[in-house]
Amino acid sequence: MFYQQEKQLAIEAVTAAAKLCEQVRREQGSSAMKKPDHSPVTVADFGAQAVICQALASAFPDDSVVAEEDSAFLRSPANLEQLALVTNYVQAQVAGATVEDVTSWIDWGNGTVVSRYWTLDPIDGTKGYVRGDQYAIALALVEEGELKLGVMGCPALPINMAQPDGEGGVIFVAVKDQGTTMIPLNGGEPQAIYTTNADEVASRRLIESVETRHGNVAVQQAIVKDVGLIAPSLRLDSMAKYGVVARGEAALYIRLPFPLTSQKRQNIWDHAAGAIIFSQ
Repeated sequence: MFYQQEKQLAIEAVTAAAKLCEQVRREQGSSAMKKPDHSPVTVADFGAQAVICQALASAFPDDSVVAEEDSAFLRSPANLEQLALVTNYVQAQVAGATVEDVTSWIDWGNGTVVSRYWTLDPIDGTKGYVRGDQYAIALALVEEGELKLGVMGCPALPINMAQPDGEGGVIFVAVKDQGTTMIPLNGGEPQAIYTTNADEVASRRLIESVETRHGNVAVQQAIVKDVGLIAPSLRLDSMAKYGVVARGEAALYIRLPFPLTSQKRQNIWDHAAGAIIFSQ
């Protein structure tokens, strides 16, 4: 089966990163740093990127990885304590990791767009992560400009949105022309998932960001009215929204530029994994 090795490696790497992220959140709570652009970043962002890039570098050393973070921020004198903390958490997933290893693995994600490359957002939805809500660990493989594989870990997402207090933690997996499956993060058999259909009235709703500045809410609600979606909108942090649409619990996800941030660029790691998970 095409991309079987890549798929298995990606599932294992994202699972390890999810374990790291959940451990950090249990032990560090809402602790976050601010990058030079004032966006929040956590120990888990760097740790998850290190763990996944280590796995990719070992299995596919010729592949480029285009990821969100780099180690320069951590290596600054003001953040060396945080670097040591990142290293400690990485060691729980990769035995024997040193500070030098960790910074090298983080920077493995500073690759370029070539004919075959991986793209990674180690934590999509950092504000949700810090708040104790939803976030996603999103990894995708691109070949010749086409998405081939996506694996997205959502450690806080309920297996069923109708049972928000039920079992949670899922991994979405999609391979081009092979459909999309969902796997419980704690283990279990893959389950094929499908988008909603017109007869499922309860899921005929919009899903949108918690952060109102992440979209043009007024225009989005006008579209909802025009297409006849009557159920209340569902608000969720992170790329997990793609997974919720892919498994039929919402019918529409729109992200239109917020007027005051319309010049802000979206990056490929913000959407790649979610896009193939939805489209397959």
